[in-house]
Amino acid sequence: MTLATLENLSMSFRRAFEAEHAKRDAARHAREEAERQQQEEDLARAEMLHDALAADAAFLKEKGLTLDRRRYTVILNHEDYLIDAYFEAGTATVRSADKRSASTSTAAPRKQQMVQTVDEALEVMAQYLADETV
Repeated sequence: MTLATLENLSMSFRRAFEAEHAKRDAARHAREEAERQQQEEDLARAEMLHDALAADAAFLKEKGLTLDRRRYTVILNHEDYLIDAYFEAGTATVRSADKRSASTSTAAPRKQQMVQTVDEALEVMAQYLADETV
């Protein structure tokens, strides 16, 4: 093999490495952008649910509920129970927890359901509230 052939192989290896490195970097950036967009969507959905619940402050007060939102989580808090919805990766997990039976400072989860839309989250939260007020 000549010196020129070795240099061409070395340059080919360098180009192959740089191309692979660039490809991986582009893939990483695409994943990061997709994750950022998903987080924005999840946050927007949490805000939509919060706004829908806040629209009837008198009803919340009548039921002894306070409404809170912490980033992706919307919380209906009562002295005896809480109902929350957590948005992540395009879905929401709606939970109901009982504070009365908790032996620790956190509420013990009783029910949990995965939903796809803000409307479904609102409906399941209403069902859980109805269960608590029966």
